[in-house]
Amino acid sequence: MQVSPALVSSDDLYLFNTGQLFRAYCTFGAHPMEFEGQSGVRFVLWAPYAREVYVSGDFNNWSSADRHVSMTQVGTTGVWVGFGPNLHEGARYKYEIVNASGERQLKTDPFGFQSELRPNTASIISSLNNHAWQDQEWQMNKKRNLPYDKPMLIYEVHLASWRMDAPEQFRDYEQLSQELVDYVCSMGYTHIEVLPITEHPLDRSWGYQATGYYAATSRYGPADGLKKLVDHCHRRGIGVLLDWVCGHFCKDDHGLRLFDGTALYESSDYRRAEKPLWGTLAFDFGKPQVQSFLLSNALFWLDIYHIDGLRVDAVASMIDLNFDKPESMKTVNRYGGTEDIDALQFLRKLNETVFLYYPESLMMAEDSSSYPAVTSPTYLGGLGFNYKWNMGWMNDMLRYMETDPDHRSSHHSLITFSLHYAFSENYVLPLSHDEVVHGKRSLLNKMPGNYQEKFANLRLFYGYWITHPGKKLLFMGGEFGQFDEWKDYAGLDWSLLQYPSHDSMLRYVRELNHMYLDHSALWESDHEQSGFEWIDVNNASQCMLSFQRNDQLSNRPIITVCNFSRHAHPIYRIGVSQPGKYRLLLNSDKSEYGGTGMQFPSQIVAQNIPLHGKPYSIEISVPALSIQLWKSESA
Repeated sequence: MQVSPALVSSDDLYLFNTGQLFRAYCTFGAHPMEFEGQSGVRFVLWAPYAREVYVSGDFNNWSSADRHVSMTQVGTTGVWVGFGPNLHEGARYKYEIVNASGERQLKTDPFGFQSELRPNTASIISSLNNHAWQDQEWQMNKKRNLPYDKPMLIYEVHLASWRMDAPEQFRDYEQLSQELVDYVCSMGYTHIEVLPITEHPLDRSWGYQATGYYAATSRYGPADGLKKLVDHCHRRGIGVLLDWVCGHFCKDDHGLRLFDGTALYESSDYRRAEKPLWGTLAFDFGKPQVQSFLLSNALFWLDIYHIDGLRVDAVASMIDLNFDKPESMKTVNRYGGTEDIDALQFLRKLNETVFLYYPESLMMAEDSSSYPAVTSPTYLGGLGFNYKWNMGWMNDMLRYMETDPDHRSSHHSLITFSLHYAFSENYVLPLSHDEVVHGKRSLLNKMPGNYQEKFANLRLFYGYWITHPGKKLLFMGGEFGQFDEWKDYAGLDWSLLQYPSHDSMLRYVRELNHMYLDHSALWESDHEQSGFEWIDVNNASQCMLSFQRNDQLSNRPIITVCNFSRHAHPIYRIGVSQPGKYRLLLNSDKSEYGGTGMQFPSQIVAQNIPLHGKPYSIEISVPALSIQLWKSESA
């Protein structure tokens, strides 16, 4: 059926081609509608160098001879439009593109809202607004409460392997909306961060090599199930973050690569396009149409699925033209430098756009570079994110914790250096999936020592993580001490909970999490120097560390004492700033957590003995490989 190009707005086409169509998904893709009194589906596609475009699907037996839906080019805009009469939701389709050389290829819709279950790759006609949301209270509260002075404890989840009954037998979205959400609430997490769930062909890529940017993967059931999962999270008070991959896409023939026979979404310069480390292609961020595609996609997940924020993957690889590239592929920008100017401009525009429509959103950069001002506003020259993963802290801490306790004294700076820059950005402290795969070993198995010492070290590590300035993220399985590294093709080893050490670890993490939530000193000044104060930073010889976290109003600091050595200290004195009583909030060495159960008072009184530059001091007992938290009870 031939249709008028007027079926799409000229304003939309102008905005799309200038990189300003921020909700391009409302125009592009397959949309059920009526046209000239007939019900059907409108198709809109960007393919500027195509000679002909048709829509093929199960409605015409995928026959190139049956031109059920032919598409018309809209002037010189590079956009094609077509209308399929009598088509309905659930129909499968692809675009049949004839390129300039006359070759034909079937392509998945870049704006397809639902996909077939792999290995099939067709798009499926799907409505976007068929879920009655019940999260209005969550949305109102979110607008009133910005995140900076609130607790944030993120549980990072790979949906396929959180629980799995058998290989490739995944829980669906609706099942997860009960099991996963109940678990997360009981453990005290404030947010779930989901590894990428855009459609992707290969399970083992974990979603990081996508083909369907607008389709929630069909591995876990219909896309409406994801809306139910998010809705249920919100009604239980849990935020949902999406790991979002805008830096690169996979090369599968049905996807974006050489979409109309030319390098359309990628650069025509193979040195810029290729990502040899991952075998993928980088988006060409300088093309305004690619900007419209990606900016619209970011808003799509917030608009349609009510996602609360995006963790932008691999920022370092985006902003460095030569990231992990061989010498033969290295290039420079127009000023002779190696920064990708287009990528930097895109990231600024991304954050400006998201915060324009959703000022309460969380935009997090997974960035291992030293690029400055990642979380500063764009009007001050920053990239405009409101959070950045603190990869430096993570690397230093893991290196330190993997060191045998008998040799830690010479590496003391690894656990203190982060405080030199902790307030230069708004940080999240990530203990993510990347650290427990590919031979890196699980967090528990990274810990040195015998069986009991491994658990003691991990409890100590988690305690330091929870009290260090910055928001928190932990990958699934770490909370009960998964012994083997993460296997994406199998479920977590929940059977470990039948063993006391792992069951005790889960109890410890649950109580640690809830203690964190209950004490504002541990989170309300995460991004301000006033919220943190060293007590004794220099006791490298004993591998001891002590500091206090301050709240804003009550003047009742929380004192943290860490012993990273194998040697207990039955009598240990530290300086404190307040007189009066101090109450024990946490002792990682409790027998209930799997520790030695060393006995000492749960409440002590500060003495008028100055120490560590403080007017008072307390005398405590400190077990080996342990952390304690004491809270001042004085007003």
